[in-house]
Amino acid sequence: MQIKESLCTLSELDCIGNITEASDKAYEILSQYAKTQKTNSLNVIGFLKGKADYTLMLDAHIDQVGFVVTDIDDNGFLTVATVGGIDLRALPSRDVTVHGKEKITAVFCSVPPHLSKGETEYDNITEIKLDTALGSKAKEIVSVGDYVTFNQKCFSLSDDLICGRSFDDRAGVVCLLELAKRLNGKELPVNVAFALSNQEELGLRGAITAAFSVNPDEAIAIDVDFGDSPDVSKDESSPLGEGGIITYSPILDKKINQKLITIAKENNIGYSTFVTGGKTSTDADMISISRDGVKTTVLSIPLRNMHSAVEILSLSDLNAVCDLLEKYILAGGIFNA
Repeated sequence: MQIKESLCTLSELDCIGNITEASDKAYEILSQYAKTQKTNSLNVIGFLKGKADYTLMLDAHIDQVGFVVTDIDDNGFLTVATVGGIDLRALPSRDVTVHGKEKITAVFCSVPPHLSKGETEYDNITEIKLDTALGSKAKEIVSVGDYVTFNQKCFSLSDDLICGRSFDDRAGVVCLLELAKRLNGKELPVNVAFALSNQEELGLRGAITAAFSVNPDEAIAIDVDFGDSPDVSKDESSPLGEGGIITYSPILDKKINQKLITIAKENNIGYSTFVTGGKTSTDADMISISRDGVKTTVLSIPLRNMHSAVEILSLSDLNAVCDLLEKYILAGGIFNA
């Protein structure tokens, strides 16, 4: 599959709680190119053998944001809690999939403007009910603890921009799958581990166990970061269409960043940089302190409308990240730096 097709396929599958549609599909693909296993923490980890006894781990989280049912009333309206950070303002009138005994479609209720008094504020998820339109029959299909996910198909906005759900971080996952395909059968200077980690949105949980299990010498977390848009500060976002984002932070390894930039310049691969004064809010935060510490950095794809059903990215940025990582791996990372 091409990168665009892979991204759309994986983004329209779900991975939340015990629902593993996306990770099952990713496991199926990764197994074609690397020795692959599923772990007790629902991570998917693939491995390619290199010449040196040195391991470079690439991480991208497979899980997504969503909701979990906390109550079902007699009229078929559901109350939910958020799974991960979600902007409540974007929920009214949004259709979703409820993963009950069977999948059903429901809609977040919306107060008509005629009935609202001034601007309606949404600051409590329990006040935004889900309408199943099933009445009392809803309790026969839906149970407390069932998961709810956005219901959005992937579509193109232009030749390069694409819109859909769960691009955070299926974009990073697709990049890892593409790299496994490209590197399969090549002579690699170092071992390469592909960690598709779970439950990043719930506190970077999968990265903790993945890093402990793989025990890498260095690592790169591939994630998304805030893309430019009119309502986002330029100081807190990066432009779409200029390549991946190399992150600088006191907790990240500067040598990895320097080599990534050198390779990008030598090969005319676009990139931008972003600086944060501490934690990155990515899996790198946990990977870097695994065992006795791992040299780690973050390489991100700019993304608009993060944690919504209509996330937007540039396919050229995604390809640039894949190209940069491929050349970085074939150069041996910082093994000989």
